[in-house]
Amino acid sequence: MNSFLPTEIQKYLDKFATSKWSFYSTKNQKYKTVVVIPALFEFENIKELVKSLSENDETYFSETLIIFVVNNLKSSSEDVKNDNKNSLEYLKKLSHKSIVGINSKLNFDVIDASSDNFELDEKDGGVGLARKIGMDLSLTLFDYDSKSKNIIICLDADCTVKSNYLTTIRNNFNQNSINAGYVNFLHSSNNLLENETAIINYEIFLRYYVLELKYANSPYAYHSIGSTMICNAESYVKVQGMNKRKAAEDFYFMEKLSKITQIIKIDGTAVFPSSRGSWRVPFGTGQRVNRFLENTQNEYLLYSPKSFTVLKNWINIFFSTEILTAEMYLQEAKIINNSLFNFLVDNNFQNNWNKISQNSSSQKQIQKQKQIWFDGFKTLKLIHFLRDVEFPQINMFNALDELFEEMQIPFNYKNTQNGIPNLEIQKDYLNKLREIA
Repeated sequence: MNSFLPTEIQKYLDKFATSKWSFYSTKNQKYKTVVVIPALFEFENIKELVKSLSENDETYFSETLIIFVVNNLKSSSEDVKNDNKNSLEYLKKLSHKSIVGINSKLNFDVIDASSDNFELDEKDGGVGLARKIGMDLSLTLFDYDSKSKNIIICLDADCTVKSNYLTTIRNNFNQNSINAGYVNFLHSSNNLLENETAIINYEIFLRYYVLELKYANSPYAYHSIGSTMICNAESYVKVQGMNKRKAAEDFYFMEKLSKITQIIKIDGTAVFPSSRGSWRVPFGTGQRVNRFLENTQNEYLLYSPKSFTVLKNWINIFFSTEILTAEMYLQEAKIINNSLFNFLVDNNFQNNWNKISQNSSSQKQIQKQKQIWFDGFKTLKLIHFLRDVEFPQINMFNALDELFEEMQIPFNYKNTQNGIPNLEIQKDYLNKLREIA
């Protein structure tokens, strides 16, 4: 490990990191890119991902480390623990470059958060903590003397990646001076019709929400998917690192990053997340696929575009450079939509805004505090509030038609029958969304 770390990095590690876990083989090497991958019951998928990564362009292999954080709880089943043992054995061999058929120029290592005395804590153990362990430890490996970015990439063990994945991320961050971003993603298909239908439905939901946020000029119009997140070491430390959440760790981490820097989409490459159902987290892709397959509710619904028109009008007022009083903002909100006014009152807007005004010494600071108060989570809360009190969800494809028309996005199908079009047309909708969101 580095014998000397920058002061802010060392301060972060002293305050927020733990010494319980360590790398299996990495000692004194320095890297510019570290890929952190939590792995729980993923032995077969790990081999596929390793193959995919090792087939990448070799340009930056010598400066790149792939870290797997193999993890479980003490209470995890024997099946999980045995699968993790197989993963640990495989990854230890891989770290010594002794797996036939894998490019030995790429560096791999493993953190054991699975064996006796190293399991994750029952209270906090989950994907957030597993990511945090790997991301925190990655800070000790970077070459801080170099002028190029020290990049932490998040990935998941059930993904694969394009062959230009590592070089595209690295080049984008350095050439465009990016501090935080996400890689474009395309959910993979496992050739089961039901599963494919489920993942098309879910990916449309994800991309529709981000496109609507773009339409509304929201500063939070980006994807929050754990397997696509990237930041540099300095930004990671500035936001006090990854959280320990067992689900939605990605949403809250990206939101923290967005408050200190711009979130940039990395195009030109892609990660291919799994489209499987999963028990690993209480919500997200796996649970959404499960729910679709169980047919417990109508999944072909999206938030009403009317909610985002309300959001757009509020953002135009609230994020403008003009500074109003709390009473004036509330008056403007009432003109826009009475439910928006009620939401702001329910969320104690007047008291919060008065505190912001009193404690901010410049217009720049006030603008920053606006974004911090009306953040990505409050944006989502507003959309849910409008859904529940005024604008119920509508047919998925009608919602897409409305949005495409409003944004003047050309599309050669219109859902005039108000039903569910066939799978090929659903794919067309998704492909159009993939182009723009």
